[in-house]
Amino acid sequence: MDDKKTKDGIEGEGSYSGTRDYNERTADFIKKGKVDKAAQDARQAMDSGEAAELKAAEAKGKAGDPRNMGSKSS
Repeated sequence: MDDKKTKDGIEGEGSYSGTRDYNERTADFIKKGKVDKAAQDARQAMDSGEAAELKAAEAKGKAGDPRNMGSKSS
């Protein structure tokens, strides 16, 4: 393996193996033709009773890491 890791396996700030895994899984998802179905499922979920919960989860995710919420610097 040519990834630059410390002796304990930590890759540092950027995870090359994590990025590679994500890219491979995303490419596989696209190749298998699952994008249109996932988009349709998402559209239906947003038109259902689940919409409010999904929007709240999205807002929470966009707000950032809750561990850093009290330490915002201006």
